[in-house]
Amino acid sequence: MRLKGKVIIVTGSTTGIGKAIALRCAAEGAFMVVHGLEEHWGKEVAEELGDKAALHIEDISNEGAPARLVKLATDRFGKLDAVVNNAAIIASSNIHTTDPAYLRKLIEVNTIAPFALIKAALPELTKNHGSVLNIGSVNAYCGEPNLLAYSMSKGALMTMTRNLGDTLFRENHVRVNQINPGWVLTENEALRKKEQGMPENWYQDLSPLNAPAGRLLWPAEIAAAAVYWLSDECGPISGQVVDLEQHPMIGRNPPKN
Repeated sequence: MRLKGKVIIVTGSTTGIGKAIALRCAAEGAFMVVHGLEEHWGKEVAEELGDKAALHIEDISNEGAPARLVKLATDRFGKLDAVVNNAAIIASSNIHTTDPAYLRKLIEVNTIAPFALIKAALPELTKNHGSVLNIGSVNAYCGEPNLLAYSMSKGALMTMTRNLGDTLFRENHVRVNQINPGWVLTENEALRKKEQGMPENWYQDLSPLNAPAGRLLWPAEIAAAAVYWLSDECGPISGQVVDLEQHPMIGRNPPKN
């Protein structure tokens, strides 16, 4: 097992990509701190993992929340080897609908909270030459017209990854890397599109421009990639950002009509 004995915090792991990462890491031998806002879903994940999991329900942007997650990991499992910053607000907005308060909220959850968790976890991660994996988005490069605030927050996260991936590895032997998922079919994504007026089975009829494979990515496919970055197989690789999408985001040649 590739993560045998490692203790890993995954924020936002009661649903979607975070849940898939927690389940896959546990299958690879890790002990998990499951975190999120939805207590009933969190209990389901924790029950599925049994004694390999500890559950913490709290808004990650609350004062002291990162320190409480780290304490839970060390109290329950005796150490901390890795942090996966996955929790995020995904919300639509553009220049006209984004005000400073709204932007601050998204940056607080999507960028500042990951920073705070890395800082809180750093002493433990340093002891174990641990790692951080940030879950970003391909929207970090520019973003869709109606994802302005979200894209800004993920762009800042990507810069932080590259910065800390250098400094923390040099100073603390802690690796920091990031994966940028493309369009993933999570429970919340299916619900968002339905709320936007799309039919129940919208994901079964996708334009080849957005989904050349004829389908979206699955959370389990993102989780499979996450294992490499959290495992010792990653070696000394740090400060890297990898896009996980079915087409290139930069320099793309879209098919002609």
